[in-house]
Amino acid sequence: MLEYIKLEVRRTLRDPGFVIFGAGMPVLMYLLFTNLGGGGDDGWKTTSMVGMAAYGALGAAVSTGTGIAEDKSLGWLRQLRVTPMLPRQVVLGRAISGSVTVLPALLAVLVAGAVVNGVRLGLWQWAALTVLLWAGALPFTLLGIANGYRLSAQTTGVVNTGCLMGLAIIGGLWFPADAFPGWLRSVAEYTPANRFADLGWSAARGTAPGAVTVAVLLGWLLVFGAYAVVSYRRSARTI
Repeated sequence: MLEYIKLEVRRTLRDPGFVIFGAGMPVLMYLLFTNLGGGGDDGWKTTSMVGMAAYGALGAAVSTGTGIAEDKSLGWLRQLRVTPMLPRQVVLGRAISGSVTVLPALLAVLVAGAVVNGVRLGLWQWAALTVLLWAGALPFTLLGIANGYRLSAQTTGVVNTGCLMGLAIIGGLWFPADAFPGWLRSVAEYTPANRFADLGWSAARGTAPGAVTVAVLLGWLLVFGAYAVVSYRRSARTI
C-alpha cells in the first residue's frame, strides 16, 4: 500500500495546473477579502487566513475524487482489483495520498497571511495550525473519493464543486458564521467545514480544539469513510 500511496502523490503533484490553481485561488480570495475596501483589522486577517486555508485544503481534498473518476474511465481501477490490496486498503491509500496533496494550498495561504498581511502567531501556533488543518482534511478527501468511485468523471467534477462551495459557505469559511441568522448558525456548527476550520481558529487563539469539534469531525469521518468504502465496492460491479 505504501508504494501505491507514493505513486498517487507523484501523479498528483506532477500536474502543474493542480498545484498552481489549487494553491493560487484561495490565496487570491484571501488577499481580496482582507485588503479590498481598506482591508480589516488584525483579528479579521487571522480569522480569514484560517478560513481560506481551510477552504484551500478542502478544495484540494475533494478534487481527489475527480482523478479517481478519470482513472475509472481509463481502466486503472480494474487493474487495482487484481492486486492483493483489500477495498479498505485502496480507499485508505488514496485518502492518505489525497491528504498529502492538500499541503500546497494550505501552506500557500498561511505564507500569504504571514508575509503579505503581517499575521503574527507563535511558532508553536503556526505548527499546530498546519498539522491540525492537514489532518482535519481527511474527511473531505474521503467524500471526494466516494463521489469519484460512484459517479462519472464529468458528474464527479460538478458534484465535488457543489460540495466544496456549499460546505465552505454554510461552514463560515468565507464569511463569519456569527453573522448568520440564528437557525443557520446552529446548522453551521454541525457542518464538517465549520468544525474543520475551528481546529485552526483554536490554534490561532492559543487553545486546544473543543470536544464538540473533535466529536463532530470524527462523526463525519466515519460517515464519509463508510460512503467511500461502499462506493468502491459498488464500482467493482460496474467496471
